[in-house]
Amino acid sequence: MNIQIIAFDADDTLWHNEPYFDEAQDRFCELFQNYASKQELLSLILNHQVKNLPIYGFGIKAFTLSMMEAALQLTNHQLNGKTMELIIQIGKDLLLKPVELLPEVEEVLTALKGKYKLIVATKGDLKDQHRKLHDSGLGHYFHHIEVMSDKTEMDYEKMLKRLDIQPQDFLMIGNSLKSDVLPVLNLGGHAVHIPYHTTWEYEKIDFEIQHTNFKAVEHINEILNLLV
Repeated sequence: MNIQIIAFDADDTLWHNEPYFDEAQDRFCELFQNYASKQELLSLILNHQVKNLPIYGFGIKAFTLSMMEAALQLTNHQLNGKTMELIIQIGKDLLLKPVELLPEVEEVLTALKGKYKLIVATKGDLKDQHRKLHDSGLGHYFHHIEVMSDKTEMDYEKMLKRLDIQPQDFLMIGNSLKSDVLPVLNLGGHAVHIPYHTTWEYEKIDFEIQHTNFKAVEHINEILNLLV
């Protein structure tokens, strides 16, 4: 590999994220436990999220709006103001969650800085992702942060053009096979998958990836053996 730029996904690659959403959904399910089973409620939220992606995109604000729509459907549009306020508070609490780094992230970034150009390539709410990078204390390791509307091949292609880099000289590291790995491989780039213990249903795939430019590791420090 002749890697020049290494991009790291942010949520659940550099710091914890998905457990906070799981906790938020649990709070939603408690509010509406008399309307449906937990599994039905989770499925309803997911359906609204996926349906709304082309309009709202990704992130906490989009998630909160989807919870509101799910609540309106559950109550046949009879949602009262107090419950609406509680749902909004769930979203606000998500936006105020502390940033907790995953183990050995900073050690890996320290080892790679100066040897490669490091960037963050993530998706979600622009303001929230910038806030989390600031609060993480990792900002000085990165040359650039890219908050993408999505992580399709087209999105990566646009980013690579802005960075003036060819796909074969680019490496993406992340926890999502769907968003961090497959689009980059399809463009001719390199990708490393680091699994996180929980994954959003939308990000799951049901097949195994076999590709010469793909590596899977269990922990982030293992990428040093591939690069340094």
